Amino acid sequence: MAKSTALDHAALTRILRNQHAVVSREQALACGMTRSALRYRLRSGGPWQMLLPGVYLAVTGTATADQREMGALLHAGPASVITGYAALRRNGIAAPPRRFVDVLVPMAVQHGSRAFVRVHRTRRMPEPVCVDGEIRYVTVPRAIADTARDLGRPREVRALVATAVQRRHCTVTMLVRELEQGPSQGSRMLRAALEEVAEGIRSVAEGDFRTLLKRGRLPIPMFNARLYDDTGLIAIVDAWWPQAGLAVEVDSREWHLSPQDWERTMRRHADLTARGILVLHFTPRQIRKEPATVLAAVTAALSARTSRAPLAIRTVPAAS
Repeated sequence: MAKSTALDHAALTRILRNQHAVVSREQALACGMTRSALRYRLRSGGPWQMLLPGVYLAVTGTATADQREMGALLHAGPASVITGYAALRRNGIAAPPRRFVDVLVPMAVQHGSRAFVRVHRTRRMPEPVCVDGEIRYVTVPRAIADTARDLGRPREVRALVATAVQRRHCTVTMLVRELEQGPSQGSRMLRAALEEVAEGIRSVAEGDFRTLLKRGRLPIPMFNARLYDDTGLIAIVDAWWPQAGLAVEVDSREWHLSPQDWERTMRRHADLTARGILVLHFTPRQIRKEPATVLAAVTAALSARTSRAPLAIRTVPAAS
């Protein structure tokens, strides 16, 4: 093995510590490591392994998410920024693991996609960006917009947008601004999802219910509206037709895992009914699998209650 007495061990240790044990060839050589010493560490059974061409993992075993993302940035260059699923994860939004790490680079950068890294050239590099140590990633609105273009189904985009807004990772206004500033190509599903969320949709099941109502040509209700009377807030209902005094609740199984949860739902139902509100309950499965039955029930309820005198209830739309 060639001697590497000029190696700056302190500098290399600092880089590996700051970069999740990932280092580029240029960084290793700049620390004084010779090419032969580098080859020796990368030998079969050696302590290092190649993560990407010119990017090395200074430990054995499978690379972690942090190491893959650090490697992607080193591969794509100092101007690169992580976007897509990896950026969602770093912003605290649950995203399924993906094989690829997506990075944005300026148009002039020549680095291309390799292995698990997908490089996207753009004329609109994000600013500002988030920084976690040496890892750079886009903010929530850009991550959602870029991810939405990669998704295949409207329900997936709806779930992503609804989750981000419901959990206050960003606002509808921020997403609309990102949509307007970004490319129109591939934005159709995101545009539709934002339209739904702006109307109060906060879940995939509620979005499915809205789609069903539109297909059945029924009046579109207010979603997640707040209902008040003289005593204050009565409830926030999933769907609400003020003129008919009709509420629909989309009951997911996870809300009824205990007797206490079930009793709370029944008390809520009784409280709404006592004020003259008709409450219909549907499960997400009913909405998907029994659309005709759901439409018939809503149609009958609307027809029976449209001639009633308005209830003494004040309605406040869902907050965006």
